[in-house]
Amino acid sequence: MKTLRNLFLTLLCLVPMTVLAQEECVKWSHSVVDNGNGDYTLQIKAQVSDGWHIYDLGPYEFITATSFKFEPSKGVTLDGDLRAVSKAVRHMDDIFGIEIGYYEKEVLFEQDVKVKGKGGEVKVVAEYMACNDSNCTPPTENEFTITLGKQAEVKAVKDAAGEGSLWSLIIEAILWGFAALLTPCVFPMVPMTVSFFMKNSGSATRGRINASLYGLFIVALYTLPIAILIIITRVLGGDAVTADIFNWLATHWVPNIIFFVVFMVFAASFFGAFEITLPSALVNKSDAQSEKGGIGGIFFMALTLVLVSFSCTGPIVGSVLIKSTSGEVWSPIVTMLAFSTAFALPFTIFAFFPSMLKKLPKSGGWLNSVKVVLGFVEVALGLKFLSVADQVYHWNLLDREVYLAIWIVVFSLLGLYLLGKIKFAHDSEVKHLSVGRLAMAIGVFSFVVYMIPGMWGAPLKALSGYLPPLSSQDFVMGKYAPATAPAATSEASLENAKYSDFLHLPHGLKGFFDMKEAEAYAAKVNKPLFIDFTGHGCVNCREMEARVWADPTVQQILRDEYVIVALYTDDKMVLPESDWVTTESGKTLKSLGKVNANYALTRFGVNAQPYYVLQGKNGEVLGEPRGYDLSIEGFVNFLRKGVEEYKK
Repeated sequence: MKTLRNLFLTLLCLVPMTVLAQEECVKWSHSVVDNGNGDYTLQIKAQVSDGWHIYDLGPYEFITATSFKFEPSKGVTLDGDLRAVSKAVRHMDDIFGIEIGYYEKEVLFEQDVKVKGKGGEVKVVAEYMACNDSNCTPPTENEFTITLGKQAEVKAVKDAAGEGSLWSLIIEAILWGFAALLTPCVFPMVPMTVSFFMKNSGSATRGRINASLYGLFIVALYTLPIAILIIITRVLGGDAVTADIFNWLATHWVPNIIFFVVFMVFAASFFGAFEITLPSALVNKSDAQSEKGGIGGIFFMALTLVLVSFSCTGPIVGSVLIKSTSGEVWSPIVTMLAFSTAFALPFTIFAFFPSMLKKLPKSGGWLNSVKVVLGFVEVALGLKFLSVADQVYHWNLLDREVYLAIWIVVFSLLGLYLLGKIKFAHDSEVKHLSVGRLAMAIGVFSFVVYMIPGMWGAPLKALSGYLPPLSSQDFVMGKYAPATAPAATSEASLENAKYSDFLHLPHGLKGFFDMKEAEAYAAKVNKPLFIDFTGHGCVNCREMEARVWADPTVQQILRDEYVIVALYTDDKMVLPESDWVTTESGKTLKSLGKVNANYALTRFGVNAQPYYVLQGKNGEVLGEPRGYDLSIEGFVNFLRKGVEEYKK
């Protein structure tokens, strides 16, 4: 009988698997619950396709029960046994003569752990077998690593930063929030609104409470819509879908051209060509609701402010959001929260200290000057959207010198405007030049002088994140004079690397743009791989290349000790059908960028750039990968440790 059962099970698993190979029956995910005091609960979830099931924890003699192998790092210990939170369906199996339990649709497992110190990791290997009414998959393993404690917090911050430090995004958003206050749509409303609350609330205390609610509603109106959008996309499609949406917004030519046109239109409005306003019926309806009083009235007052100030804050909000979508999916929420908090803060501060209102400058022509200055800034910033589309699709319309020439002209005109040499329709007469305008003009013209050497190939490190790559410039004085003579990287196989006709590495470095080709070459020359997950629209990738990669020591190590492969995650070139990739969900990826982005997500669990991985033999990762960090010393140590690990 035992022989018969074994034969049956073998035949069951050997049913032709060609269909099963194309279908992912079980999808695994995991999360962590922090119970405090170093106690954590690992939650491991299996999503089982319709018509399929996996077996419970068993044990069984003839069936592969679901099982987990945990490998905690130092400082992490398992606390108790694994438990299945979901209830298994149980039935008596006539063939095996035993009661069998199995799970359908979704099952959750939990394992408690204790962590000493700052944190750690738990490597998990899940083994399972999925079956339906007619066949089964072979026993399958799924391996992943769960990060705990402070290490998880650090990783979350790095992931959330995506294209650069999350803190830099927050600081930039705060500065834009304060800048929006100085626009003529908003500034006059600060004293008017605060005075209204102080006079119509019955008491100073009540007025301060109402003004605080007013500020909170402003924050909510800016932050909640984007948060709801992200939550909905995550619930319906998961992180990958949300990331795909933001990646599309950040790199596809359609939204980038639209944003470019919108920025130019807003700039023309700031210059006084016309006035952009939302439909008056919408504003009037909101204003009418605000007169009802109470918390509802305060909310509609905040909504009225948001609507009325749209013509001034619209492009600023758009700039903040688009910049943050290049990172992890939560970045737009965090940055919009920072922007709206800075924008709303003065309303609360002046309500608590009304005497400060007397120190505010009076409204006047200076507000229109602020608007015009923002118009020049909008022209410069809007050019970035056109540049991203140009780089991603290789149109070669906006090379580095063309981009720089436009910026030099724009900021030269801004300097002349500050000096009173250029006037717009709504400007007041400048009878004399104030110290403030003179200081700003000096700063602007200094910036122009700084940019001019860039026309001959100066690196302009301060602008590296905004400019097209130096490789797009036709004339570079002393082009790519390397610190040391190139070694094996000048071989013909590197010169003719796949995609090297339109993709290039910075500083004259030679390398690959295809993972398989790079791995084969690395094995041939017996060197570790330096994997650079990058993107055409990645601001901080360019900054890392200009500030860190430009260091002679870094270049020497990259040239002599590594084989470099740059994987662009936003390139839109359509690959030959033989290079297409089908994901676990059945989606076919056809572009170079999507294939590389999928590889980064499935292999290393990241969807943000820059991300640097050192890979040794047989795909071994040599140490902790590195993200955006401008420490040259840290990067050098990172590279040297990778070489040391490879030679062990």
